[in-house]
Amino acid sequence: MTDLAVSLVPTPHGDARVHVARPSDEPVGLMMLGHGAGGGVTAHDLRLATEVALGAGLAIALVEQPYRVAGRRAPAPPAQVDAAWRAVAEHAHGAALSDLPLIVGGRSFGGRVSCRTADDVGAAGVLCLAFPVHPPGRPERSRLPELTSVTVPTLVVQGERDPFGMPDRESLPSNITLAVVSGDHSLKKDAPTIRAAINTWLATVIPGL
Repeated sequence: MTDLAVSLVPTPHGDARVHVARPSDEPVGLMMLGHGAGGGVTAHDLRLATEVALGAGLAIALVEQPYRVAGRRAPAPPAQVDAAWRAVAEHAHGAALSDLPLIVGGRSFGGRVSCRTADDVGAAGVLCLAFPVHPPGRPERSRLPELTSVTVPTLVVQGERDPFGMPDRESLPSNITLAVVSGDHSLKKDAPTIRAAINTWLATVIPGL
């Protein structure tokens, strides 16, 4: 992965750890991504998204939630992770980057957090990598309302064999683009298709890319 500058950002529920990289030229936007529930910011799909974003001229901020910084694997309650995410967004998108479009997103759990807080942070777009539609084997516990409540352009990259489910393309709002790729929830296969899907979508969110 690209070398990233690391800093701790205070939130209402402890420090978050933020890994930041900037493109070689002046950035045209900021992409802020969160990790999976028990994972970290080095996940394969987050690395791919980071490389695509930097190549498109965006600054990148990969965010480790306070519960992970504290050494816990089990996620904190939604209200806490959402509040921490909002605090990091205010910090990361402040000062020199405040006039640039903010794209938020993340892997699985991180995508859910981004969907729930997209309006709060003024996101121009949301990138969901392996959105967990429902727990494996529990389709009755749908999280789709979190996804479909987003009103800004949203890209969902989903493995065709994801045990966490697949959004129904026909029932998705027009602002949501679904890119189905080979593989499962890990999104460790089909890197060229994932890269292309993110690149194409970014050009619709940030004109002139």
